[in-house]
Amino acid sequence: MLSSKVINESHGQDSSYFLGWQEYEKNPFHETLNPSGIVQMGLAENQLSFDLIESWLDDHPEVLGLKKNEESVFKHLALFQDYHGLPAFKDAMAKFMEKIRGSKVKFNANKMVLTAGSTSANETLMFCLANPGDAFLIPAPYYPGFDRDLKWRTGVEIVPIHCVSSNGYKITKEALEDAYERAHKLNLNVKGVLITNPSNPLGTSTTRGELDLLLTFTSAKKIHMVSDEIYSGTVFDSPEFTSVLEVAKDKNMDLDEKIHVVYSLSKDLGLPGFRVGLIYSNNEKVVSAATKMSSFGLISSQTQHLLANLLSDERFTTKYLEVNRKRLRERRDRLVSGLKKAGIGCLKSNGGLFCWVDLRHLLKSNTFEAEHSLWTKIVCEVGLNISPGSSCHSDEPGWFRVCFANMSDQTLGVAMDRVHGFVEAMVMNTNHGKQKRTMWDSRRRSLINKWVSKLSSVQCESER
Repeated sequence: MLSSKVINESHGQDSSYFLGWQEYEKNPFHETLNPSGIVQMGLAENQLSFDLIESWLDDHPEVLGLKKNEESVFKHLALFQDYHGLPAFKDAMAKFMEKIRGSKVKFNANKMVLTAGSTSANETLMFCLANPGDAFLIPAPYYPGFDRDLKWRTGVEIVPIHCVSSNGYKITKEALEDAYERAHKLNLNVKGVLITNPSNPLGTSTTRGELDLLLTFTSAKKIHMVSDEIYSGTVFDSPEFTSVLEVAKDKNMDLDEKIHVVYSLSKDLGLPGFRVGLIYSNNEKVVSAATKMSSFGLISSQTQHLLANLLSDERFTTKYLEVNRKRLRERRDRLVSGLKKAGIGCLKSNGGLFCWVDLRHLLKSNTFEAEHSLWTKIVCEVGLNISPGSSCHSDEPGWFRVCFANMSDQTLGVAMDRVHGFVEAMVMNTNHGKQKRTMWDSRRRSLINKWVSKLSSVQCESER
């Protein structure tokens, strides 16, 4: 006999968000080895500024060599470390987070809990703030992984705060109250509100007005406010990023024990494989309990050592944030421009690694069944793995999250050509599905041959 955790389906992995990944892994795109494969546009990964980090590492070989002042620190790092983390690393993280927020917020390293990524940080907070059967309110659309990260092992329930495209998905007082009332009608004890700022999947930062509203609401209800700010350093356009802690300070709530922040280096530095996350809280009991829980998912000492040195280099972090934001803005603009040429619009974004793309005009009907049918065609026939709005708990069918920072310029070009070909085939004046399919297959073969030829010529030029 196995536990209910093993045999039930509450892990959320059956979401189309994860199913798209499975299809991609069966047939991954490669510019030369598999040009007809599926392009991964469902992965929110920042690969645009690796060269900056690699250059820093080349200039500081002693860090990778585990040396300090020409003396080995290998033994020091290899021996037992307690779960509080290396002081130098926590201090460096505090300064980096302050830099991202324009020094408008100060961080105390003693109020930090290190975790193996933001997934662990969010789950740990749920264990600390709620009991099984309690609920958190989350603005929808929201990150599909939350159905696994927040619910699966903790038993916590999620109640969506319904946000709509007609007002740019702004969080309103009415939407907050509606979610709170729905939770109570379901006999759920609401323990808090959790947001991602900037939003995943929308790519928009939460406004100061919305944050003020959220803090007023959570304070009045005497519930917790959790702000997942793992994309804070990716904000590349106006309005600038505003942390919940900045607004709390303005409202004289900066020492409030019910306000908690989650952060990670997975998105801003593009280091998801390093598994670096943290919880920041004024609540001593939460910090104490979360620190004990962190022993189940620690950050390795050598990782902390490397990043303590990297983040302590003020010149590097200043340059990195500036250049990375510029590159993200340029890549966002290229995606938006390419989609616009195909007659496709997006929600105006100012941060994150993705756009919220409007494909409602391509649906056969205004239903989630039609959205699923369109998504299946895009993944399996067009060869683009994007995330359907239904996986993000969107109330409106036809919206999709499309990532843009996890691929090369050439691969993005392939994706845009495929989009143009697909839309062109969709709008052609044909009456039979078979004729449409034949037209698209022919168009797709033409695009593949075009890109193989283009890449071959590029390789020939580089060889010269």
